[in-house]
Amino acid sequence: MKKIKLIMLTLIMLMSVTACGNSGAGKEMTATTPAVSQEADNSADEDGMADKNGQKASAENGNVLIAYFSFPETDGTDTDAGASRVVADGELLGNTEYLANVIYERTGGDLFAIETVQEYPGIHEPLIEQAAEEQDNGVHPELSTHVENMEDYDVIFLGYPNWWADMPMPLYSFLEEYDLSGKTIIPFNSHGGSRFSNTIAEIQKMQPGAEVVTDGFTVSRNDVGNAGSDLNAWMEELGY
Repeated sequence: MKKIKLIMLTLIMLMSVTACGNSGAGKEMTATTPAVSQEADNSADEDGMADKNGQKASAENGNVLIAYFSFPETDGTDTDAGASRVVADGELLGNTEYLANVIYERTGGDLFAIETVQEYPGIHEPLIEQAAEEQDNGVHPELSTHVENMEDYDVIFLGYPNWWADMPMPLYSFLEEYDLSGKTIIPFNSHGGSRFSNTIAEIQKMQPGAEVVTDGFTVSRNDVGNAGSDLNAWMEELGY
């Protein structure tokens, strides 16, 4: 009888220990599972923030290029076919340079001045005579500035004055130097009455693989200094 009681007591004790062990394992799973899930969620959030910050940095530092050709005249002449100039905050700027700076302030992109090895005269009459001679002879001047990382840019604001109903010839040199396929080109210019003339179609011809915005921003050279609000409204329509 004593043996039977002893056996029964032993069985009861074993069952009790087993039950406690199972109970402890259950609590451990319940405690650790949320902790693991929370760690995974935190990791996903951190990765998400890194992606967003990376995209933002890319957009601010390398996504937009504002390339422009501009030549402020030093004699103050403001007549047909001239590059003309703007004085902003005491600084002498070419018309297109001024517009480029407004776009830069709006987009946070990178400014790039298209410059040539040869020098252009700052006086109006010699300047337009040289521009006409270059056009007549199909001269594409050698550039002294170059974009080393053009592949980093998706959008290119391209600015120039209208010289003799055409782009200045350095623009042809610029468009010949790079393959802008897959990029968006957004023209802007100043003019003496001819607006864009046929220049947008010429850009499309030279860069057939690019998307060229045909509704670019154009402004009379006489109104460039007061064009800031209109230029900002145009960029807002573009999504900037």
